[in-house]
Amino acid sequence: MSSVLNIETPAVDDLKTGVADDVREQLAKHLSVVLAETYMLTVKSHLYHWNVVGPLFKSIHDLTENHYENLFAATDELAERIRALGHRAPVNVDEGKLNLTISLPSGGLPDAHDMVQDLVRSHEMIAAEMRDMATYAGDHSDVVTEDLLTGRIAFHEKAAWMLRALIAE
Repeated sequence: MSSVLNIETPAVDDLKTGVADDVREQLAKHLSVVLAETYMLTVKSHLYHWNVVGPLFKSIHDLTENHYENLFAATDELAERIRALGHRAPVNVDEGKLNLTISLPSGGLPDAHDMVQDLVRSHEMIAAEMRDMATYAGDHSDVVTEDLLTGRIAFHEKAAWMLRALIAE
């Protein structure tokens, strides 16, 4: 598991769920990053949904709507899992304690092709981050977090595949 996180989770609940305290803490930290990145990807998908133009408009518009609705629902699942692990969901991602790999576009909106490429990269990055975390959770007897992440990985990989298919030549 990477050591990219150097965050503190506020107020920890005392739990006896069969998952070690240090494992719950690591998972809560990493889930906090995934939660923040999922929010960023939700916003990015929504921005692209509203602003895409060109021959792929309808396809991208419809696909990004499906994606941002799924992503928004996932934020609740992720935050609730953090709480079930006995930690608080992150309050302020602007404090620099969450190292996010997903960012919003800067310097104006890209064209439709570049929007799709950007979304593909974002979905692939989140899926890769979750894969290590799912393995860690499974190796440390947290099958609930492993299952949650497995489902999210499947969504992100399918989303990336569908987006790539839109721009394949």
